[in-house]
Amino acid sequence: MRSPFIKSVGLRAAEVRPGYSRLTLAVGEAHHNSNGVAHGGVAYTVADTGMGAALYPMLEADQRCATIEIKINYFRPVVDGELVCESRVLHKGRTTANIDSELRVGEHLVAKANGTFSIYTARPSPTPVA
Repeated sequence: MRSPFIKSVGLRAAEVRPGYSRLTLAVGEAHHNSNGVAHGGVAYTVADTGMGAALYPMLEADQRCATIEIKINYFRPVVDGELVCESRVLHKGRTTANIDSELRVGEHLVAKANGTFSIYTARPSPTPVA
């Protein structure tokens, strides 16, 4: 997870293997909205990143993936603690994949998400003209 954005959020990869990822985030005040709870975009970011992390090890070297859509349900507000996201690839086809994520703080399920990702072949970078 080399993204500057992901680093700025504070997200960490605890385990990543083909078809599965477990990411963690220490939720603090920097993640809060004006109501004093973690902004919904935080959970969405963690789920989206976890889904990609679970899928990437299943791709060929020249393949990439991109989010097509994610549906997320929020069950409980998160004020602080360690947010843990487990993501599992449910189906990987030739051009799309479907992935589930569960987000928990301790034993409490705080959100659940399902996403569809595009799988495509990366184009080589154009050669600069001198």
